[in-house]
Amino acid sequence: MKYFKIILVLSISLLLNSCGIYNMTGSQPINAKTFQVNYFQNNAPLVEPGIERTFTLELQDIIQSQTNLNLVSQGGELIYEGEITDYRITPMTATADQRAAQNRLTITILVRFTNRNKEEDDFEKRFSFYYDFDANQQLVGSQLTTALDVIFERITQDVFNESLAKW
Repeated sequence: MKYFKIILVLSISLLLNSCGIYNMTGSQPINAKTFQVNYFQNNAPLVEPGIERTFTLELQDIIQSQTNLNLVSQGGELIYEGEITDYRITPMTATADQRAAQNRLTITILVRFTNRNKEEDDFEKRFSFYYDFDANQQLVGSQLTTALDVIFERITQDVFNESLAKW
């Protein structure tokens, strides 16, 4: 029992002593306390209504869940902005009678990242990912929601890694 108390006290003191502004990926500390995600406009030639709002919220969510940064609406030390530049559905595989058997939804997003505390971290980069689905299915309802979840999960993680995790 005596050793348990000593181990508990040491563990708590190490935990409190090592607190800082780190992201949950175990990489370098983030030299900021706030971030802002400006609304991503949908400038794709083919427009799917509402995906710009969904992406903006997904990007906010991943940063909040993987860091201890505070989300602000203006004046953030880290700023994410950009636009959806492409939303495209293309046939991927064909059947014997030359009809599409599988289609691919591809979304491309241009992200501009600004770190007001460390300008060398700033970037402007395109991120893209896809979702394949059966050509006999319409990309609506739950099928569209699933596709967007898969695509936005990958793109937001890539944006996070590029801007904060440095992978």
